[in-house]
Amino acid sequence: MLTADQIAAMVDARIHGDPGTTISGVSSFDDAGPKDLTFAVDHSFFSRLDETKAGIILVPNEAPAVSGITLLYSDNPKLAFFKVVEHLMPAEPLKEFIHPSAVIADDCIIGDGTRIEAHVSIGPGCTIGSYVHIMANTVIGKQCRLNDACRISPNVTLVDKTRIGRQTIIHPNCVIGSDGFGFVQDGHAHAKLLHTGYVQIGDGCEIGACNTIDRGTLGITRIGNGVKTDNQVHIAHNVKIGDDTLVVAQVAIAGSTTIGKNVIIAGKAGISGHLEIGDGAIVGPYAGVSANVSPGDIVSGIPHMSHKIWLKVSRIIPRLPSLRTRLLSLEKRIKKLEGSSTEQS
Repeated sequence: MLTADQIAAMVDARIHGDPGTTISGVSSFDDAGPKDLTFAVDHSFFSRLDETKAGIILVPNEAPAVSGITLLYSDNPKLAFFKVVEHLMPAEPLKEFIHPSAVIADDCIIGDGTRIEAHVSIGPGCTIGSYVHIMANTVIGKQCRLNDACRISPNVTLVDKTRIGRQTIIHPNCVIGSDGFGFVQDGHAHAKLLHTGYVQIGDGCEIGACNTIDRGTLGITRIGNGVKTDNQVHIAHNVKIGDDTLVVAQVAIAGSTTIGKNVIIAGKAGISGHLEIGDGAIVGPYAGVSANVSPGDIVSGIPHMSHKIWLKVSRIIPRLPSLRTRLLSLEKRIKKLEGSSTEQS
């Protein structure tokens, strides 16, 4: 149970309404009840503040005041909300444990406080840090290194020599370090290239469910610190991704492309190989990137172009059939006029 006063002190918010209002849970804007805390960030919610049944609402500083409702004004209401969530629903402390069904090579080094669940397999030469949580059915190959406090979800495969940074989270069913799509033409056949590289993922990353990240053909596929990827992302061999970049669902990045720092790649975008995407760039959803993108640029469309131009192009595309009809009609009229002119002369 928390009062509005206590929450305001916890998240540095300003109170409008009754500071003694109490909540015991959290919920979404539409599902909240009188004992729930919720938040409203988008302007579309501001006219509906009196519709939610929530006991307390966290809002940005520009939100209007509404009489009879307890509001907490915050610089970042969404972040503040999830700080309260962490307070009300703290994570269970990690208990050191190795399940009897785990198969661990004799020469592995395992730090203090680490938990290894059922049917985990860890190959020779691995180093597992302290307070690491490796969940059921995960397979870790030879000479892998997992740094302190990382979390590996069920059914993950880490291929030989993979490196995972501190406090990084790998979600279920990821395959990290598999061979890239590397073949060379040999007559009419495609000969496989031997992959000797590996994947290195930095500190504080979060890799979404069902990601596939290929090992370098010879060198390193490198994911920087603080990178967050959504579900079903594919990152090919020798890709480099800079710190704090966001990669949204179903993005595919082809081999040897370099992505800068603080880049946003929106859902279902495809990026060709051997390109450079500059720091702070934004790639729009469904974009097909076939050339370098300069730092800070915002691009969309197929092939990619300036987002401002793409907005104009996308408005024209639905009109193309009618524009074609008009163009054919104009061509016929011009031919008629030209024929009349020839006859008169």
